[in-house]
Amino acid sequence: MSELFGTLADGTAVHRWTLQRAGVRVRVLSYGGIVQSVETPDRAGRSANVVLGFDDLDGYLAHPEPYLGALVGRYANRIAGGRFPLDGRTYALARNDGPNTLHGGERGFDKRVWEVTPIEHGLRLSRVSPDGEEGFPGRLEVTALYTLDESGALRIAYEAVTDAPTVVNLTNHTYWNLAGSGDATGHALRLAASRYTPVDRDLIPTGDLAEVSGTRFDFRRSRPVGAGYDHNFVLDKGVSEAAEQVAELHDPVSGRLLTVATTEPGLQLYTADHITAPFSPGAGIALETQHFPDSPNRPGFPSTELRPGQVYRSETVYGFAVR
Repeated sequence: MSELFGTLADGTAVHRWTLQRAGVRVRVLSYGGIVQSVETPDRAGRSANVVLGFDDLDGYLAHPEPYLGALVGRYANRIAGGRFPLDGRTYALARNDGPNTLHGGERGFDKRVWEVTPIEHGLRLSRVSPDGEEGFPGRLEVTALYTLDESGALRIAYEAVTDAPTVVNLTNHTYWNLAGSGDATGHALRLAASRYTPVDRDLIPTGDLAEVSGTRFDFRRSRPVGAGYDHNFVLDKGVSEAAEQVAELHDPVSGRLLTVATTEPGLQLYTADHITAPFSPGAGIALETQHFPDSPNRPGFPSTELRPGQVYRSETVYGFAVR
């Protein structure tokens, strides 16, 4: 089911689609592939929206930087210096985070209107990113399937093909607040990650893979998240063909439990310390499944290169339960 959500300045219509199954209701926008809301019940059976979002299109246009619920690309997270080498050539990208490129540049996938086609229990989002968009090489054809399975889990499966060598790293940037309001940093988090990637003052990885043991980055046992995180965790499973569970987020008050399964080797934990009005710092927690930041400049990191004839595939599943 779809409805008109708003209109951009150039007259382009933005629609909102509603998916509902197994007691879960999800609303998705054609603008940015945004997950606007996810409604799930608590342990008493009372449903509430557990993600941060705006009620109208103007909210997203006025506050683009948090990337609320957005489909992020071509490259999620940061690329140092807004440039990377590939096949003997250096590509210069749009810089939108000081000297660096963040989440695809000044006008990444989060600010594009996607073509949306209904499928069984879900939606197919697609667009073509032309050669040179935000400085990235190659014409990239992208699809993202948003589906609800029989348990009500939200599954996002990405595919992309290119006509020239390029780099790709896609994610979803939903902020979760399982209480439905207030501060989310009291949620308990468990991550199947024994290492993380330390960063410099510009949040660019140093190249090290540091052990979490004995540090505030150790979430191998569930504990309250707290504040002060914008870091990539190295998932113990590495890259996998099928999505494997890597995280649990639990709100002890409502009882809601979020599980995250992914094929990706990394997960960015961001506690929204710098989010601005109308939201407060800590109002939501982003769990961005991804390849590592700045991988195109780090040969030791899992590769994000995509070449003609190859298919980029990535899948993340968000499951909902109560405890």
